[in-house]
Amino acid sequence: MSEFDVLIIGGGPAGLTAGIYAGRAKLKVGMIERLMPGGQVAGTEFIENYPGFADGIAGPDLMMAMESQARKFGLEIMSGTIEDVDLNAGPKRIVVSGKTVTAKTVIISTGTDPKLMNVPGEKEFKGRGVSYCATCDGPFFKDKDVVVIGGGSSGVQESLYLTRFVRHIHLIEFMDHLNAERILQERARNHPKFTFYLNHQVLSINGEQKVASVTAKNRATGDSIEIPADGVFIWVGMQPNTDFLKGQVELNQWGFVTAGEDCKTSVPGVFAVGDVREKEIRQITTAVADGTVAAENALKIIESQES
Repeated sequence: MSEFDVLIIGGGPAGLTAGIYAGRAKLKVGMIERLMPGGQVAGTEFIENYPGFADGIAGPDLMMAMESQARKFGLEIMSGTIEDVDLNAGPKRIVVSGKTVTAKTVIISTGTDPKLMNVPGEKEFKGRGVSYCATCDGPFFKDKDVVVIGGGSSGVQESLYLTRFVRHIHLIEFMDHLNAERILQERARNHPKFTFYLNHQVLSINGEQKVASVTAKNRATGDSIEIPADGVFIWVGMQPNTDFLKGQVELNQWGFVTAGEDCKTSVPGVFAVGDVREKEIRQITTAVADGTVAAENALKIIESQES
């Protein structure tokens, strides 16, 4: 059984920042990550709004630097799947891939995953033309026509990355306007590879062995259109990775962990940071701020227990 002062569940920017601060405070700190540290940022091709990098930085490079820094201060990273948790126990108990881990405090940093649209063809063609990651799958669609679903910042930013590979992008947005940052909207609207279908609802993704087209309905007129496409990239929002927390901490109606700016959850000694926390703005900068706050508050708890 491994025992920690601070146990971080999830290894995105918030979790790694918490690891840096807790490690520098000379606490015994561990992290559970199901795959590899970095979260969604590790799959983001380029980042230009993180302070300190005037020319931007590749997402994987930023996350590798954060991980290296956290390890330098003693963060122990464990890979595995969480099978059971008891956050109300003292110490708190987590079972990961058959191994029991205990901790005085826990920081939840499990982030989010892309939402599914649940339209006909989405599940059937996943991996056969349907993708949720431009960085992962963009090169497979060189000189092809693709449909992008979602006009928020993620959808437009990932679409701009796709332009280096694909022949044309048909971007479908449910609302009658794009919701992306203005600078991203300008880049997309000024790019010759884009056609926009605003105020359209996706009805189905069609094909036989692989994606061949997308059927969408104009919400204003009710008319339907079939858009030929070799691939479909979907960015319609995110859902929190909190299924393992049900009955453990308070979650809001969308499944995000209820926690204020102090990152304290409904359970003493348990904190929520980054995208998994109920909050208005989800950015790398707000995630690392959460990690700092949670680690400092965890330190206060541990010092009070030791005094």
